Amino acid sequence: MKKEAWCSMNDGIIDSHCHLDMPAFDKDRRHVLKRARSVGVKGFIVPGTTRESWRKILDISASEADVYPAFGLHPYFCFAHNTAQTEQLRALAETTRPVAIGEIGLDFYRKDLERKRQLHLLKLQLQIAQDLNLPVILHTRKAHDQMLKLLKQYPLKGGVCHAFNGSWQHARQYMDLGFCMGFGGMLTYERSSKLRALAAKIPLDYLLLETDAPDMPGAAHQYQRNSPEYLPEVLDTLAGIRPEDRSSIARATTANVKRVFALPDRKPPAADPPDG
Repeated sequence: MKKEAWCSMNDGIIDSHCHLDMPAFDKDRRHVLKRARSVGVKGFIVPGTTRESWRKILDISASEADVYPAFGLHPYFCFAHNTAQTEQLRALAETTRPVAIGEIGLDFYRKDLERKRQLHLLKLQLQIAQDLNLPVILHTRKAHDQMLKLLKQYPLKGGVCHAFNGSWQHARQYMDLGFCMGFGGMLTYERSSKLRALAAKIPLDYLLLETDAPDMPGAAHQYQRNSPEYLPEVLDTLAGIRPEDRSSIARATTANVKRVFALPDRKPPAADPPDG
């Protein structure tokens, strides 16, 4: 059955970062979405990681009214990315108007990823976001100082620091630049004391909920496939470490997602992508 062209976003929580396009969901994607919606997850931001992922994300977002696409070139795969692909990214974003450019960033934790190449590709993608007035979804590991330096060179509409793992000082600088911090399954582990302390300290207006599904499962699902249906567990953890109650956090984080990504209360039909 053809989906309705509009989707209400007034209620529930939103998964600000889940990779529904991944093969791990190919066999039961619609059932996963149905279960997530049944527990109050009413929206899904799906970031792209490679050129090959963009078409699939477009198709999913076209068939599911509460799925919102973002397109980017993830630093994990920088060895396979090139300047031509960033030009294709620009053309796609100009035509289809995703909610963000992402997932993009820097990963200096992994020694097998060439830093110079990562920086080159990130700069090109930040320029696209700046030119098109789109927020960005950032992946940053062991590179927050370098990332913040770059963001100051490319004034942006803001965005989200996905799976935030920096310091309070880093968080303050990101917030000054209009960025929110995303927290997911790692927060649910009792051993994540530093992360919990940070999530408790960041102002509520700068927090987003995420799962990063199918990766990064929470404590109750360790070694299993992660899923957007587990997002309420992140909400429950936040409610246990912050002064606000669960409902207040749910309302605020949903409002934050809608503000950062300029999500409408109702979603128009997806546009056709350009050829090529």
